[in-house]
Amino acid sequence: MSTIADLRVGVVGAGQMGADHIARLTNTIAGASVSAIIEPDAGRAAAAAALAPGAQTFTRIEDAISAGVLDAVIIATPGQFHEPVLLPALEAGLPILCEKPLTQDPESSWRVLEAEQKGGKQLIQVGFMRRFDAQYRRLRELITSGTAGELLMLRAVHRNPSVPDSYTQEMLITDSVVHEFDVVPWLAGATITSVEVKYAKRNALSPDHLREPVLVLFELDNGVLVDVEMNVSVQFGYQVATEAVFQKGVARIGQPEGLQLWQDAKFQIDEHQSFKTRFKQAYDVEVQDWVDAAKQGTIAGPSAWDGYKVAVACAAGVQALKTSGPVPVELPEIPAFYAGAVPVGA
Repeated sequence: MSTIADLRVGVVGAGQMGADHIARLTNTIAGASVSAIIEPDAGRAAAAAALAPGAQTFTRIEDAISAGVLDAVIIATPGQFHEPVLLPALEAGLPILCEKPLTQDPESSWRVLEAEQKGGKQLIQVGFMRRFDAQYRRLRELITSGTAGELLMLRAVHRNPSVPDSYTQEMLITDSVVHEFDVVPWLAGATITSVEVKYAKRNALSPDHLREPVLVLFELDNGVLVDVEMNVSVQFGYQVATEAVFQKGVARIGQPEGLQLWQDAKFQIDEHQSFKTRFKQAYDVEVQDWVDAAKQGTIAGPSAWDGYKVAVACAAGVQALKTSGPVPVELPEIPAFYAGAVPVGA
């Protein structure tokens, strides 16, 4: 139920992720309501509007802005459509939660950074929801506390049961490992300096146009070595897990949770089948924190600069898919605009 103090949120994109956010804002999040749905597909717009009674529908964000029905925006379109939505939202001075990636390449991400700086205020929070997951936060606390000694290595797995035919080879990096490119430096308090891809024996169950699984190796500027198994045809379920190797121990997150069954001399526990269940609570915390911060004129998580850094890492990762050996990740000096206070979720 909305109140007079609710943040009026426009959701751009009414596909799977957009519809999920619309339902979340309507049923779970306090202090916000969906005031507008911006979606050019009439069928999707109508289905999404049924989730948010009272929301107006538009085909363009410019029309929603002109109608004066927005206090803030969630962008949940595919990445190639982010820049055309981000720029008018920034010009209107609206707080923004932009699903990953910020944009699909470093050049367009830099243009977004320039537009945000021109407005004089940080308005963009990028939707890397893993930073809001309780397990990732506990692992980061362990790393920063030093109680297990110095962090030496990180090992991660990112496994999908299957992917649609529209999933391309580059999406192994830009749609999947993109998350590790954000959360691993956040965990380790460091910056990626190089990316390398090694191909495992190909899974015969993969779509014909994909060569996977792959092992993505990257180095951090504090000496920590990271490996990520990216595997999108593993069949058994959806699994995202990380193991941290310390001087005095090992920590692991992302193991299956729920009912454990011992029967007929076998042990069984259910595994997730989708990111929507594995990270449901993380999404809820992320959006609630963003709403609360937007009301205070701040952001509560990864900034546009964080999004730009990931875009640079993804570009190196895509190049590494096609070459042998490490590809350097070269970043410019952080603009002073982004070098100040660090939000809680950052």
